[in-house]
Amino acid sequence: MSALLAKGFEVEMYTGRADGTVVGCSAEVAEALPGFVTEPDQRNLEYITPPEASYRRQLELLLEPRRRLRQWLAARGLTLLPGSTLSTGDSRRFERSDPANPYHAYIEASYGTRVVTASVHINLGLTAMDPLFASLRLLRCEAALLLALSASSPFLDGAPTGAHSQRWLQFPLTPPRVPLFLDHGHYVAWMEEQLASGAMQNVRHLWTSVRPNGPDRPRELNRVEIRICDLVADPLLLLAITAYAEVRMQQLLRQPERWDPLQASDLTPAELAELADANDRTAARSSLDATLQHWSDGSPIQARQWLRSNLETMAPLAAELGLTQLLVELESVLEHGNQAIDWLRRHRAGEAVGAIVASDAAALAKREAQLAKLVTDGRACLLG
Repeated sequence: MSALLAKGFEVEMYTGRADGTVVGCSAEVAEALPGFVTEPDQRNLEYITPPEASYRRQLELLLEPRRRLRQWLAARGLTLLPGSTLSTGDSRRFERSDPANPYHAYIEASYGTRVVTASVHINLGLTAMDPLFASLRLLRCEAALLLALSASSPFLDGAPTGAHSQRWLQFPLTPPRVPLFLDHGHYVAWMEEQLASGAMQNVRHLWTSVRPNGPDRPRELNRVEIRICDLVADPLLLLAITAYAEVRMQQLLRQPERWDPLQASDLTPAELAELADANDRTAARSSLDATLQHWSDGSPIQARQWLRSNLETMAPLAAELGLTQLLVELESVLEHGNQAIDWLRRHRAGEAVGAIVASDAAALAKREAQLAKLVTDGRACLLG
């Protein structure tokens, strides 16, 4: 079996009551529990898993912090809530987790509650700069597909918004236009220009679908960070989406002339950047049902069809990497829909937003218990 890439996750989640009401407590959680950090608004919090190539081990790393967090929350009548926006409200006000933090003050003043979202960032490790930036280009041009799989924010303030990922439509992309980076030097020069002009407050203030990351940005980099995904609350589905992204990267590393958009597209880098951003917005509105433009030549293709085509081309390499079983998880999403599609279907059938969130919060707790048993029983070895 070929070597898998190191991977890790930044998971943001809302806390609240079992009836779906959001209740903020991130500052208290961060003080009480190691491994949890605050977001600017106290209604969501974040934990980070360390880099680890094994999907089985990453499942354990995703579950363990939640087990501790759930015990702390249960003692206070609270739980974890699925979804990536304030589904049950209230987006009219900002609830600061750290009123003395000047960067948080800047965030609130500049963006308000547009940033009060929950998501998952997927980090995949690469240390050679040319493969890293080639991977960045491919994932940027196909980021809409990852959003289509993960969309989970069709509601805001107790009502449907008309989108499948309200989070991505409302989140302030910063800077608003980001080029398709040609190489490491291009990225360094562009970053220095943004910082000098004030378009970015610091090196972390690059809020885009996919970005380079590392210990000393922009010069020292060691991973690609996928930021476009809505919260994928089910850890096993999150690992399946990650496996999909990893196999795409592994395909690129083996055949850059076929999969690097800089080499394999009829479009210019500027056109590719514009196409990618437009695809992201289209996927945010209708996810798997969206008609996107393929980066190879700009031709129209439905997101679901594009994903199926990619999975077909990936199958031999996925088998070689031991990831076939994990990718099977995506078949259910393609057939039955993602969380946003399911939630909207239930809402059209008469179920209230709060009831949907409450029901899936309970289902999530049960799912985590099932996966923990899978790990304990040793059956998670199938994950690779």
